[in-house]
Amino acid sequence: MTEKIAIPKWFKVTAILAFVWNLLGLMAFVSHIMMTPEMISELPSQEQALYNDLPMWATAAFAIAVLAGTLGSLLLVLKKKMAKILLIASVVGVIVQNYHSFFVIDSMAVYGTASVIMPIMVLIIAITLIVLANKAEKHAWLS
Repeated sequence: MTEKIAIPKWFKVTAILAFVWNLLGLMAFVSHIMMTPEMISELPSQEQALYNDLPMWATAAFAIAVLAGTLGSLLLVLKKKMAKILLIASVVGVIVQNYHSFFVIDSMAVYGTASVIMPIMVLIIAITLIVLANKAEKHAWLS
């Protein structure tokens, strides 16, 4: 007879919030890739340059970050071990995307220092989700 492990209620609430957070990131990605040339032409010239010169690898990093984060969070909600692998992939995507934003194109020069807040917050949350997945795995909350 197997003993049922009690999973704290806060875990499911946190996993659902993580899923919603990552869905918002997915929506931002879809908005980003749906930008038409006409929409880009309405942006200030410095922002137009950022969109027009965006390499495919930076867009791929964004896609990996949000897709892996969304699926990883969903798997946390479903209490599946595979969540951890996807959440790690998401962090890698976030790091590559931030590398592009801050070291390749210097997005702070275009958007100002306030543009650092959201990427740092995204990275902290993504790392925290890995910590959560580790804790869940350690306590056998995931199958």
